[in-house]
Amino acid sequence: MGMSTDLKHRGNSHRNVSIILLLAAGLAVALTNGQDARSPGKPHVIIIMADDLGFDDVSFRGSNNFLTPNIDALAYSGVILNNLYTASMCTPSRSALLTGKYPINTGMQHYVIVNDQPWGLPQKEKTMAEIFRENGYYTSLLGKWHLGMSQRNFTPTQRGFDHHLGYLGAYVDYYDQTYQQNGKNYTRGHDFRLNLNVTHDQVGHYVTDVLSDAAVQLIEQHSSRNSSQPLFLLLSHLAPHAANDDDPMQAPAEELAKFEYIRNETHRYYAAMVSRLDRSVGQVIDALARQQMLQDSIVLFLSDNGGPTVGEHSTTASNYPLRGQKNSPWEGGLRSSAAIWSTEFERLGTVWKQQTYIGDLLPTLAAAAGITPDPDLHLDGMNLWPALKYGYESLEREIVHTIDTNPASPYLSYTRGKWKVVNGTTNAALFDGWLGERLTQEVDPRSANYEELIRNTSVWQHLQLLMGSQSERNISSLRQQAQIECPESSAATKPCLPLLAPCLFDIDADPCERNNLYEEYRNSTILLDLLQRIEQFARQAHAPNNKPEDPQCDPRFYHNEWTWWQDEQASGAGRLSSILIVFVCFWWIF
Repeated sequence: MGMSTDLKHRGNSHRNVSIILLLAAGLAVALTNGQDARSPGKPHVIIIMADDLGFDDVSFRGSNNFLTPNIDALAYSGVILNNLYTASMCTPSRSALLTGKYPINTGMQHYVIVNDQPWGLPQKEKTMAEIFRENGYYTSLLGKWHLGMSQRNFTPTQRGFDHHLGYLGAYVDYYDQTYQQNGKNYTRGHDFRLNLNVTHDQVGHYVTDVLSDAAVQLIEQHSSRNSSQPLFLLLSHLAPHAANDDDPMQAPAEELAKFEYIRNETHRYYAAMVSRLDRSVGQVIDALARQQMLQDSIVLFLSDNGGPTVGEHSTTASNYPLRGQKNSPWEGGLRSSAAIWSTEFERLGTVWKQQTYIGDLLPTLAAAAGITPDPDLHLDGMNLWPALKYGYESLEREIVHTIDTNPASPYLSYTRGKWKVVNGTTNAALFDGWLGERLTQEVDPRSANYEELIRNTSVWQHLQLLMGSQSERNISSLRQQAQIECPESSAATKPCLPLLAPCLFDIDADPCERNNLYEEYRNSTILLDLLQRIEQFARQAHAPNNKPEDPQCDPRFYHNEWTWWQDEQASGAGRLSSILIVFVCFWWIF
């Protein structure tokens, strides 16, 4: 397995002048469009999303294997979302975030958009970015999109974002921003853009740093040029997702050196990749504080799904003590380690146990900004802002995690209140076990002074300054509350074999999904009601949008760039370019 550091890819993450100028130009355009009045009560909304981060890979969950002090400081200062559910894979999860709808209602439920597949988030679906922009926000996406690129109108700046710096597909190399399609004989293609324009300025720079620096630049430019307009920023990191299969684990040498005590090389790289992500959170909070925007901001950190411990794109991510991993119906694939902060919260420094779905974030954050989404959008997400603001936890939430009727491997995962139904699974049940663990013999040296470490972060200090009388926090108590406790198995424990029969769990009592209650409840009104509700959702589900691969995507047709190939083919530009090259070659030979 190849591993990369910045010694292999020379360069640094200094600010790029062209990016600064274009950011400034973009903000100037927003001003000239008349979006320059930030109404009272419209906060800046900052969402920092990790990619494939394991549930237990933030140290506020209790692990001392490697620490995430900035993320932890944000969590302890704000509200830890102990039961935030996402979809189990990138594309469905991101579609739910941006539309406020279950993937089954937008056709995004079956697997992810592979780079060579010509489909995307349906044009009829209105995104969170569009809603916020219509209500006076400057909207920016930094990083991953993964909601379609075969046509230009699938891409971020056509779906509500005023500005985008990042990549359109599934993932890229951390240093050269290229993507190699597995199992296909396509040319390895570059995938990084500034708005609609290809940019190679970032080649040689570590992409986590590129995106972090861009976020800092955006905040600085926004504050200096347009302090009256609210900012909506989705910082959608690559980290800690694996890169291409020939070199999946990549981190700067100085970050890697902090984790020499970790013997497993892959895991050492993973710790460094997460650590660089943690550094990014600190940089964003610092920038908001410097520009005096922090007190008027909502800052949310989350992962798009659980981590892949083993199998495809595995990184040693841990979802301990939960069952399963990414791309599975189990809690380990569906629960995100998340935290949110705002001066509006009356109970800061708490662990919120209310069940929450990623699709709730659109109506919830919109409500925080005084925005009421159009009822005709028929959102599945619920406005939980009042409950979050005042710390209520009494709402029974229904969540359709997945209903996938793919004949090859149909499965479903559904929760209502404490009850969860699983029927069928993914990957022939290969990854249905309890895959994560805590390596208690390999401990981050900083853990000996954990509380001091947290209190010395700039994140903690910035946030505490704004808290006043709420500033006292019992970090050890909060850390203990954020951990998931699972009962031990006993002789009475009944296993779940979802390929043979449905399974029923009491998630409140059994969050690790060890004890299958299906036989006990199979004739009860509880289970019958759940199954009827699932059947209702299944009947109304949107057919999957997935389409087979299109070889015309091959980057070799488009100067080795991943691009909106259907538009290029329609215009003849891509094919004409190839024909001209062939013609010139023949002319030179003869």
